[in-house]
Amino acid sequence: MDYRVYRLSFQSAVHFGRNSLEDSEYVFCADTLFSALCFEALRMGQEAMDCFYRYAKSGELLLSDAFPYIGDTYFLPKPMKRIQKGDSQGDSVLKKAYKKLNYIPADRFETYLRGDYDVLNERNIQNLGYSEMKTSAAVRGEEQTRPYRVGCYYYNEGNGLYLIAGYQNAAAIELLDRLMESLSYSGIGGKRSAGLGRFQLSFGTLPPALHERLGKKGETYMTLSVSLPTDDELESALEGAEYLLIKRSGFVASEEYAKEQRRRRDLYVLKAGACIRRPYQGDVYDVADPDGGHPVYRYARPMFMEVDV
Repeated sequence: MDYRVYRLSFQSAVHFGRNSLEDSEYVFCADTLFSALCFEALRMGQEAMDCFYRYAKSGELLLSDAFPYIGDTYFLPKPMKRIQKGDSQGDSVLKKAYKKLNYIPADRFETYLRGDYDVLNERNIQNLGYSEMKTSAAVRGEEQTRPYRVGCYYYNEGNGLYLIAGYQNAAAIELLDRLMESLSYSGIGGKRSAGLGRFQLSFGTLPPALHERLGKKGETYMTLSVSLPTDDELESALEGAEYLLIKRSGFVASEEYAKEQRRRRDLYVLKAGACIRRPYQGDVYDVADPDGGHPVYRYARPMFMEVDV
């Protein structure tokens, strides 16, 4: 499989939903990206939508979560595996620092796996950007205007998000290029009608060590996307695995699905960074209600990288 890196440089604030409208993450998951790309594909026509779904469903096209970059430094999620940190095991300050660590510079990933990562002095993502609350007004019919607050995130200049796409044929990546370009004008995340989430798209290059680990076979693998093994894969995939489950939910943004706004069915998936011993395929799941007007897809296929020392 070949890989391509997309760099997203946001021109305005973003709102990636967390627990409430007033909260915002600074990253987003592969299933959020997939849903946004499905809308872009539908704008191009049913044929584009069918092709995009087929490539994702078959595994000919894989998507990672979106991860931070600062300048030319890419960050990866902290692997959910036990790392022997030598003399630091008894240091409570270091223990707390490691526990709070969410992302690791890709060019220091092997140092982290060896237990030599200086968590107190290494580069971190504190300079990625900053959060801010934006006040907006809601007007409903003749009712009085009601203010509400939206949590926004702003990336500092030169910083943003990147994602990795794996592909098995030229047609799949050409379609994804078109969809990503279209998405850059529409934006991703919430409150796009207010101008949030739009970005400039460019291509990046993976660090050689990371590129090698993406295609390498080993004893332990880390996921780079939210994912969920199929029922047939579940028992084998979770044997000896270290992972966290997160709930993925939300509303269906389609007027053809139902007369009123409806929620899609919740799906519990493995968070990116899960470490497993037996790779699995996952799937693109239909999370529509039985009485919904059309299928609603939730992307949950894994992208793996080898994480042996």
